[in-house]
Amino acid sequence: MADMAEAELAVEHEERHEATYNDRVIFGFWVYLMTDLLMFTVLFATFAVLRNNTVGGPGGRELFSSPVALAETLILLTSSFTAGLGMIAARRNRKNLVLFWFAITFLLGAAFLTLELREFHQFILEGHTISTNAFLSAFFVLVGTHGLHITSGLIWMLTTIIFVAVRGLNVHMVRKLALLSLFWHFLDIVWIFIFTVVYLMAFV
Repeated sequence: MADMAEAELAVEHEERHEATYNDRVIFGFWVYLMTDLLMFTVLFATFAVLRNNTVGGPGGRELFSSPVALAETLILLTSSFTAGLGMIAARRNRKNLVLFWFAITFLLGAAFLTLELREFHQFILEGHTISTNAFLSAFFVLVGTHGLHITSGLIWMLTTIIFVAVRGLNVHMVRKLALLSLFWHFLDIVWIFIFTVVYLMAFV
């Protein structure tokens, strides 16, 4: 009986330790997202101040392609939806569905990043670089920072997909997928603001 009691106490202690660790990880990740949000807020404010400082050159109305921006937005919104489906599958312990939905999310994210890089490349070929004027400097830094976050998210996602494929699903992996999904949704929200402030307002 004493051994059973000790075993139960050990299990209870382990569960408490695990819960405390999970809470710390989630809290730390939220702190990271808040610092990221603060950084993007500063970048948005900078862009809002400099958006008309084109030094006589072309502005957003002349440079931006609304169909491309709309396509990027639809792709990223869809990727956020598929990431949500992947999380539902993870909580139901459906490994194959997790791999399927996060693979689709990865492909959509890669397609978004490709369109963004093509837009940057086209601007540079036309002579519109980060040093051309204040407007383009603010644009490249804001949108480029979001693109770097997408790139890191894709690397994280690919690594996680490989781990799930090799090791399967467990409590720790589901938690990692939840954090990844949260990060991806955050980038989706940031892009909605970019689409509104940078692209839509250029045509107002």
